[in-house]
Amino acid sequence: MLLPILGLYWNTSYGQYLKPGFDPKEYADMLAICFLTADTPWTKKIPPPDDAKLIYRSKETGLHNRWDLWTYHDKVAVISIRGTVGNKESWLENFHAGMIPAIGNFRLNDSTNFTYRFAKDSNAYVHAGWTLAVASMAGDIVAKIKDCYRQGIHEFIIAGHSQGGAITFLLRSYLEYIDDPAFPKDIRIKTYSSAAPKPGNLNYAYDYDFITRNGWGFRIVNTRDWVPETPFSLQTTRDFSNPNPFMYIKTSLRKQSLPARIVVGYMYGRLDNSSKRASRRMQRVLGKRLYSIVKKTLPEYKLSPLMKSHNYTPAGIPVILAPTADYDTKFPFDGKNIFVHHAYDPYRYLLEKDYLN
Repeated sequence: MLLPILGLYWNTSYGQYLKPGFDPKEYADMLAICFLTADTPWTKKIPPPDDAKLIYRSKETGLHNRWDLWTYHDKVAVISIRGTVGNKESWLENFHAGMIPAIGNFRLNDSTNFTYRFAKDSNAYVHAGWTLAVASMAGDIVAKIKDCYRQGIHEFIIAGHSQGGAITFLLRSYLEYIDDPAFPKDIRIKTYSSAAPKPGNLNYAYDYDFITRNGWGFRIVNTRDWVPETPFSLQTTRDFSNPNPFMYIKTSLRKQSLPARIVVGYMYGRLDNSSKRASRRMQRVLGKRLYSIVKKTLPEYKLSPLMKSHNYTPAGIPVILAPTADYDTKFPFDGKNIFVHHAYDPYRYLLEKDYLN
């Protein structure tokens, strides 16, 4: 039972500890916790932050998803989401990148239908695989937040690196819009999404940036790191807000001379049709085909309807880690290690050089 354990560590008198804005020392601590959540022989060498204690580690769920609950300075609860691990199923979650509505429900298994809202806008779409991850962990996380709240803890940090960082976006949104009368409404949440890929389309990013406005949601990126540039993104004329000039292109062309209608119509059609075909192909491969592979691991999982879009966009306030003059000497690419710029050491090194000096 979690409550007696919490009572051993936490001061239950409520007072504001978290402040808005990017705090380099706070992120350094969250970065260490994220890699300790990975729990590999290498990450065991990373010292835990001062005044931080691991209180709870979840079971693996979904496609090898897991999360930790930590205390931080006896005042804050940290929800740390593990990133990709070295097996096929965990990687499938990343590649299962078809876009689904940010509002909806789907069957996780025979006993669980997951109802979710990640945004107010019905035109907001999100990543199918990372939505599956949230679905597999949400019930456990919500229950522990309620336990923490009963102990007097009203402040939370959500943190994750890589795949874990991508999931932090959707988890933060889920908690914002959760339909649960028993869920505490006066908690404060700060989010550090480290080395995170893009979680959804522009409409989703707008919503996320709004709910975390005034300095409560950050995306930290090493500019040498390719992972935050994923998934593949493609914008078509369907992805623009309405109204837009593409809605009226045929009407506008009718007003032009016949040669202009022929030439402009041909050029526009070639560009518009090819981008839409590419978008459909991405949905077919990364949505439907990957779904069929995921079902071999989770046979009861039923995918939400796929959307006709693949317009992935970054979310969160950007915090840029810019390589220093000696960076490439310190972290050289050996022709094999494609994750050389994605690991703990380069992120911690640039944080110290760019923000902590």
